[in-house]
Amino acid sequence: MAANVTRTKEKRSVALEKRQIEAAEQIVAALGTMKGAAMKVGQVLSFLDVGLVPEEYRDEFQRKLAALRDAAPKVSFKDMRKVIEEELEGPLKEVFAEFDEDPVAAASIGQVYRARLKDGREVAVKVQYPGVAAAVRSDMQNLGLILRLAKRIAPGLDPAAIGREVSERIHDELDYELEAQNQRTLARIFRRHPFIVIPEVVTSLSRERVMVSEFVSGTGFEDLKGYPQEQRDRIGEILFRFYFGCLYRHHQFSGDPHPGNSMLLDDGRMVFYDFGLFKRMPPGAVELEIRVARAIIEGDTGTIMQLGSEVGFFPEPDKFDPQRVLAHFRAATSWYTVDQNTELTPDYATQVLIDMSDPRSEYFGQLRQETAPPDHIFGRRMEVLTLAVLSQLHARGNFHRIAREWFYAEAPATELGALEAEFYAGSGAASVG
Repeated sequence: MAANVTRTKEKRSVALEKRQIEAAEQIVAALGTMKGAAMKVGQVLSFLDVGLVPEEYRDEFQRKLAALRDAAPKVSFKDMRKVIEEELEGPLKEVFAEFDEDPVAAASIGQVYRARLKDGREVAVKVQYPGVAAAVRSDMQNLGLILRLAKRIAPGLDPAAIGREVSERIHDELDYELEAQNQRTLARIFRRHPFIVIPEVVTSLSRERVMVSEFVSGTGFEDLKGYPQEQRDRIGEILFRFYFGCLYRHHQFSGDPHPGNSMLLDDGRMVFYDFGLFKRMPPGAVELEIRVARAIIEGDTGTIMQLGSEVGFFPEPDKFDPQRVLAHFRAATSWYTVDQNTELTPDYATQVLIDMSDPRSEYFGQLRQETAPPDHIFGRRMEVLTLAVLSQLHARGNFHRIAREWFYAEAPATELGALEAEFYAGSGAASVG
């Protein structure tokens, strides 16, 4: 009898794995048919590239997704110049004193150039690829198919709700005027901050397909990975404070923590940019997140189940074992909900994501019917991507003690925390909710 049960379980596991592989391959194929949105959808759905695909196929799936995400269009400067001149309604030479035709960076839907204004200011000019907006909007019809396929891998996904959220975020990112607004908001919040810099936007020269901002130069992430441990720990804390602090303190955050979206300046401050993928949390959502975080820290399963049921996370709460739910949440968050010094490594980050999302993991079995609200999905995505960035630095620290500043309004436990507390107490910095 036991042998029959074992064989039945093995057959189910093989069948599940086959469905996961087929769905993953179909997702890549659907992304491959997209002309404009493949990079963006690949980024937004990047929580699918690890953990949900059986291990022996994971590297290949990641490679295919990475190829799509990194497949920037090859566009001549002549065509990019047309976009700039159409948006700014005049020849390049009338607007800029100097303009370097070689891009300094490639963004997901555009390129960034270095230029100098007539008044002498050095600026970064972000220009959208011609035709990419129309291509992306056309591609959005494939999003429903991709999310239905994703639901075969992760049954808890709500394709309609997540589809709306992904579509809204991607459409927002096509409008550089919205990105300029996001960047202006954060630049105002962090102006004169002791260790965080947001470049100022040149509003008069920012349009739907062109955004001009202050040019800054510093040390990129690849070089930072080779810095001494103490410096990497400091950089890791700054990254953690920026991405998590924006969510928990300011109720809005960059949805794309990425190694290429920050640099270290010579004076030790970190500069952050690229705020096209941006999320403003609705009223009450952050307070709910904080209550859940406290319940995880305190082992309060009653509150976790109550709050999860209220927002529809557990459609049938009686079917869930509260202790297994707590174990699942702790597996995902222990790096900042447990009071300990931790070294974050790529293996650690991968295991966290697998524990969060792999249907075959120790924790997922009973939770696979959960339906996470889109606000929660994007908040968790930010957390996982921040963890991934910190893990590449092998950053060490007690991230729980830092997080308690937001979760419990406690006094800072680090030198950077004290500097930040002084900034918020004395500068009149905006805390936008």
